Amino acid sequence: MMARPYLALGRAMRSQSVCRSASIAARPFSILRQIPHRSLAPVSMVTRAPIRFFSSTSVFSKPSGTVDEELFAKLQNEINVETELGEHEQIPENLQEFLDTSQFKLNDKDGMEEVELVRRFGDETVRVIFSIADLNAIDEKLDDPSLYDQEDLPETGELESSTKRGANAEARPAEEDEPEYEEASEPAYPARLNITIEKSTSGALQVEAVAQDGMIIVENVHYHPSVELATAQTAEADWERRGRYVGPPFGNLDEDLQVLLERYLDERGINTALALFVPDYIDYKEQKEYVSWLKNVKSFVQA
Repeated sequence: MMARPYLALGRAMRSQSVCRSASIAARPFSILRQIPHRSLAPVSMVTRAPIRFFSSTSVFSKPSGTVDEELFAKLQNEINVETELGEHEQIPENLQEFLDTSQFKLNDKDGMEEVELVRRFGDETVRVIFSIADLNAIDEKLDDPSLYDQEDLPETGELESSTKRGANAEARPAEEDEPEYEEASEPAYPARLNITIEKSTSGALQVEAVAQDGMIIVENVHYHPSVELATAQTAEADWERRGRYVGPPFGNLDEDLQVLLERYLDERGINTALALFVPDYIDYKEQKEYVSWLKNVKSFVQA
């Protein structure tokens, strides 16, 4: 194999350096002081730095992993797709109408899963807490065929539809004698509600309920002797709440008692309007938080 030119040049330079050093060392010291300092080789040949090639389109200013730029580009593409929809930029009219007409005040912190609605009713404070985690948890369940009504579906053949967002199915021309069937719609997902009705001198009622299909479905009603016990987010308070008697399931109560408790909640704004608002607001907030998450991850990868 032929030696590379610059390697041969380097060897020659080192050889010259050794010989010249030996020659200088043999001379008297007085002569050495008269020898002017000069470089053994042109500066350009000694100090020239290796050439590095960088892409002019790179967004990274320092060394990075092998997939950083590819991941950055993918994140940017996802952000572009989501922002084109614009669903997270402005609160939908139906949600804003609920906030304007109801007496609930919305407490929604960016980056947090839980959302709180608070209102006053006489000397009571009514709090409704729900979370966008319910929407993320329900996504996997929506793929279960048992959740769909099969009565209107063909007994044979394949259902050419997909419950996945963005999935496309090729249309099949229907024959004249073949009955037409509508696509199965996705079932409305349940949004869990943690409702607390507080009285400063009488403790609190804590209601576990579900908002679904425009209805509030009550599951349990708990009584706590103090507001602090009902609302404290500590391990001690949670342990004490777990040990208290919570009463029978709501469905096991006397029917008249169930009706009166539902009317009691309805007067405090726990009604159909709230049941319609919560799932829609979860959709809106989840989309907004997803776009924010994409941007945060992109900034981290780029940093």
